[in-house]
Amino acid sequence: MQPFTIHPETSLGPVRLMVADLKRSLEFYSGLLGMQATPRGDGTVGVGAGETTLLLLAEQPGAQPKPPQATGLYHVALLLPSRPDLGRMIQRFAETRYPLSGASDHLVSEALYLNDPDGNGLEIYADRPRETWVYAHNQVRMVVDPLDIDDILGEIADDSTRWSGMPIGSRVGHVHLQVHDLPSSEAFYCGVLGFDVVARYGPGALFVSAGGYHHHLGLNTWAGVGAPPPPTDAAGLGYLTIQLPNRVARDAVVARAHEAGVASKEIAHGILVRDPAQNGILISSPT
Repeated sequence: MQPFTIHPETSLGPVRLMVADLKRSLEFYSGLLGMQATPRGDGTVGVGAGETTLLLLAEQPGAQPKPPQATGLYHVALLLPSRPDLGRMIQRFAETRYPLSGASDHLVSEALYLNDPDGNGLEIYADRPRETWVYAHNQVRMVVDPLDIDDILGEIADDSTRWSGMPIGSRVGHVHLQVHDLPSSEAFYCGVLGFDVVARYGPGALFVSAGGYHHHLGLNTWAGVGAPPPPTDAAGLGYLTIQLPNRVARDAVVARAHEAGVASKEIAHGILVRDPAQNGILISSPT
């Protein structure tokens, strides 16, 4: 195949999550995280901020959490508009005493980590200004350092604005996937779809993006090289959405997938394909 670069204005759209109990999930996403819930005609419920749908929740009664030694979702990362918004989110978790699984400074961003009731991983983060990101040899420098929570809370020390739900302007910033093999995953996401490699983290993780972002997709083999897909009745990833800015850009990516022999299916809002680890990918555009 000829070299190809995905449109630089590519972003991520809604992530479809399979959940065991829709009511329980809405208590988490709407009650705790303050997302607005919108029932959809297909039986799913969209949750998001303002006009932006972040997640599509689809109930699969009795679904069990994804086995740890399987491919699938590692986490969905929700990007907040600002550092003060992250401070208010920290206050929210402190007030509700909801347990976090981690908190890290990645140089390019500052992040909180937690799990939803089905064990789906979530990251809630704020980017540092893009001009502060450090690149060398076309690779962005990212680390895993402790998060300075007190410094973030200092951003809102004199601010009377309290947490009032998921802030308007929040969006899906990136998605981190567990895959069975990095070479085949790189060949798919970069060689076929046209993303750029922006970082490698040891022998087991790879980060790719469009338009110079620090990463739109993380790919890791931490579940084990050769890990199988999760059971079809497991909770977890239904699909993530790669959002192209227009139909021409979308069709170019779809054509690449067809040229590479990737099976596809047209569904509402786009073309569904699967990566080599069988993770669902919806290729979409607003028009």
